[in-house]
Amino acid sequence: MPIQLHQQIAPETELGIWRIEEPEAWFLDRLNLGTAERRQLEQIKGRRRVEWLAARQLVHQMSGRKKRGLFLKDEYGKPHLEGSAHHISISHSHELAAAIAAPVAAGVDIQYLVPRIERLAHKFMRPEEIASLKPESRIEHIHIYWGGKEALYKAYGRRALDFRTHIHITPFSYDPKGGEGKGRIIKEGYEAWFQLKYFLLENYMLVYGIQLI
Repeated sequence: MPIQLHQQIAPETELGIWRIEEPEAWFLDRLNLGTAERRQLEQIKGRRRVEWLAARQLVHQMSGRKKRGLFLKDEYGKPHLEGSAHHISISHSHELAAAIAAPVAAGVDIQYLVPRIERLAHKFMRPEEIASLKPESRIEHIHIYWGGKEALYKAYGRRALDFRTHIHITPFSYDPKGGEGKGRIIKEGYEAWFQLKYFLLENYMLVYGIQLI
């Protein structure tokens, strides 16, 4: 099975990465999708269908269950696994899918590195975040800020967050070997801090955030 990574990263907290090598039919034969899941899949076109399926197969195998728990969504669209109190977050990009499961709010994002992200940086980064960038690692660094904010957005799970206004990442220096930092969600009386960690895997940047209690 092409699970590229499956490890415990904190107490009762697991991170997984799946390398997508299988066709869509392989996943459909194994996942036994529920009615709501099938309806959701019908709305997805092209390559993203197999990415969507791979993320669910990954979570199932991470769970260690014989029978797969359905992916259910709350009123805001945040996923959770049937029969589990853990927080679940998934992400997929090109050939990789990633997932995190934790007893507290958590989020994960994986992105294939693309230079065009630099043109969008001003839309989601704060001035102090942009000021931390260095020319030699600018693209990778911007992807970490984007991935960190995506991870915190997913962890919050109630939508209606502006990446520049409501999600702040403490400026940090980029380390090509991987590193960590902190992020904060602040909105209308709500405030929560998260530990962020990132690492580069081939041409993909993975970032995850776990709420600090």
